[in-house]
Amino acid sequence: MRELVILSGKGGTGKTSITAAFAAVCKSAVLCDADVDAADLHLLMAPEIKRTTDFAGGGLAVIDPEKCSGCGLCTELCRFGAISDDFVVDKIDCEGCGVCVDLCPENAIDFPTQICGQWYISDTRFGPMVHARLGIAEENSGKLVSLVRQQAKKLAEKKGIDLVLTDGPPGVGCPVIASISGATALLIVTEPTVSGVHDMTRALDLAHFFKVPAMVMVNKHDLNPEQTDNIQKKVEEMGMTFLGTLPFDPVFVEAMVQGRTIVEFDDKSNISRKIKELWDKIMLSSEMNQKKVKLL
Repeated sequence: MRELVILSGKGGTGKTSITAAFAAVCKSAVLCDADVDAADLHLLMAPEIKRTTDFAGGGLAVIDPEKCSGCGLCTELCRFGAISDDFVVDKIDCEGCGVCVDLCPENAIDFPTQICGQWYISDTRFGPMVHARLGIAEENSGKLVSLVRQQAKKLAEKKGIDLVLTDGPPGVGCPVIASISGATALLIVTEPTVSGVHDMTRALDLAHFFKVPAMVMVNKHDLNPEQTDNIQKKVEEMGMTFLGTLPFDPVFVEAMVQGRTIVEFDDKSNISRKIKELWDKIMLSSEMNQKKVKLL
């Protein structure tokens, strides 16, 4: 089974719009939205939810007043100031480290697992989709990303589909690391700006560290052709694959307003043709077919 994870290094590059367009072009794939902190692929996919499952993350301390002797050790040990003088835990301040639970002499502190969000298996007009929603201010998004990807692969195996198309999180933090481990290849969507180049480089460094082959494409390349040329040179110098470019086109926004992918909105347009060409290049690439792996 192959998995293509689409990343951006930063938000706002058009990663999700391009992922949705690839979903429209692809003949058969399980869609996976791994951007659980701010999921938005469902806005274009309009999924019909078939299964909802709670996601249990870390624990939060709860003090049993009947067992508590009032020794104050937990208050002294808590580095986050989450335990008041009358031995009540503030759920907002508690970081779930568990120090108070382990060291309480009366065993008066429980550590129940918290429900942090939900994950879903859905049907879309382009095939099955696995996605999730993390609760407000909840943590463990990396764990939820891993869970969503795992379920997407299980669903693909069950349905006999050999490709998982994953919309990854922006940045290079824990959720991104959780989204690339074990992936067949990465596609990094960047933009011709200073911040775009900086964050693309960090994403490529991450791909190299985890030994996952990566490709790069530039969205809205004609806004700064000189910077686009610099990106291509940098990618090639790093030994990675420069896949190609897409021009700036307001039709992307028009399509999103109607809840459609750009390919559905105007199948005959120049940009739809370019997206199809890029998809064909991805599917024929050595990265996706594992004929060779390019590393720094």
